[in-house]
Amino acid sequence: MPPPVLAGFDLAEYERPRVVAEAQSVLGLEPRTIVTAVNPRSAGGPHDWSSEADYFWPDPRNPSGPFVNRDGMTNPGNFVAHRQLMLRFVRAFDALAAAYELTGDERYAGAAVRHLRAWFVDPSTRMNPNLQYSQAIRGLNTGRGVGVIDTVHFAEVARGIAALRGSRSLTPADDAAVTGWFRDYLQWMRTSAYGIDESKRANNHGTCWVLQAAAFAQVVGDQGELSACRDRFERDLLPRQMAPDGSFPLELARTKPYGYSIFNLDVMTALAQLLSRPGENLLTYTLPDGRSLVRGVGFLAPYIAEKGKWPKPPDAMYWNDWPVRQPSLIFGALAAGRRDWLETWERLDPDPAVEEVRRNFPIRQPVLWVNGIPKARRD
Repeated sequence: MPPPVLAGFDLAEYERPRVVAEAQSVLGLEPRTIVTAVNPRSAGGPHDWSSEADYFWPDPRNPSGPFVNRDGMTNPGNFVAHRQLMLRFVRAFDALAAAYELTGDERYAGAAVRHLRAWFVDPSTRMNPNLQYSQAIRGLNTGRGVGVIDTVHFAEVARGIAALRGSRSLTPADDAAVTGWFRDYLQWMRTSAYGIDESKRANNHGTCWVLQAAAFAQVVGDQGELSACRDRFERDLLPRQMAPDGSFPLELARTKPYGYSIFNLDVMTALAQLLSRPGENLLTYTLPDGRSLVRGVGFLAPYIAEKGKWPKPPDAMYWNDWPVRQPSLIFGALAAGRRDWLETWERLDPDPAVEEVRRNFPIRQPVLWVNGIPKARRD
């Protein structure tokens, strides 16, 4: 979807210095995948993703029994090494792919492809295309459907793969192998018990499932799934999750309502950005009662600009670490021509260091999401 004109602003030109500097900083970074860290409590093998439920802790009344829930409170004893390796990968790969998109420099493409081969192609290092052992709860299960949210960061990887197509570095064999991995993973998401369970979630988990399904369907050329995701956005996600004022009640009901509201809006606006077609901008798609993603940005933008005005209690954790450069602001600004949203986006941190914030910041390179040839590539 070509961006509308926001007088005097060019996203590609604005982002180019930051993106190129970030790509330069990771140009020589060696790929590391999940096989370099083993969770001794996982029921899976060395190529299987492993994570443990964030908000589950030992039961004080039964210390040796199943863990119990403390919503919003992250247990520091959980296994997080695979998540950390993924965050390392996506930060590097997304920057390299975005730098290639903006410059056409094969150095960035070549470095990005090395990471793709390690994660999705090389039999000795690749990750298996499923999340069968994600978000496990000690004493209760070896994995859960809600764990599918762990790979929401791969949605931007899929956008990066699309940007690399046409480069000399992404050979037809590499492209076919990587595409095959995402085709297999999308099939697992659609047909496994965990994937089906997650697809039915009504809050940010459902939003993240649809974003992943749409991004992976786009990269593998599955038009039927793309159409299904578009229908899901229009008939389910937007009408079921958004209140008349543009808020997300299911996120506001959590112990971290600020962070969860921002996260869900970021993911849903990215989904709309991805699914929009010429003549159909889903950022401005409006339900009969007036609800739209532009209204959603309008609800949160004042509180992102001035967090002190937030009407709910502070989040249970990480209150001081939000907001960062939320993509919903730039997507909303381009769709609605709102310079105030753009100015808020410009002054926020584009590369947060806090791990939990990075984990909930899956859209880092908006140039990979705004379609059309950037001016920097045409010069």
